[in-house]
Amino acid sequence: ADGYYEYIMSECVYSTSDYSDMVYLKSYSFNKDVFLQFNSTVGKYVGLTELGVMNAERFNKDPALLQPFPAAVDTLCRPNAQTLDSAVRDKT
Repeated sequence: ADGYYEYIMSECVYSTSDYSDMVYLKSYSFNKDVFLQFNSTVGKYVGLTELGVMNAERFNKDPALLQPFPAAVDTLCRPNAQTLDSAVRDKT
């Protein structure tokens, strides 16, 4: 029960059927508080706490850490959403 809880969560968020508003988010949490997040709309890491701001500055200076994410909406989110959405629609 005592200890620390850290996790990273990637998600694709959208609300339209044509996926025009789709956003890829990669959130870094510590003890259930999100402190850092990559947002594909912004195109960089955003710090949500003092620790997050420090890490965002460091991560945003490293092109190797930013390179895979701008294309994530087209390569990861959209294809998976199309597959999963069609599976759900076919059931109704």
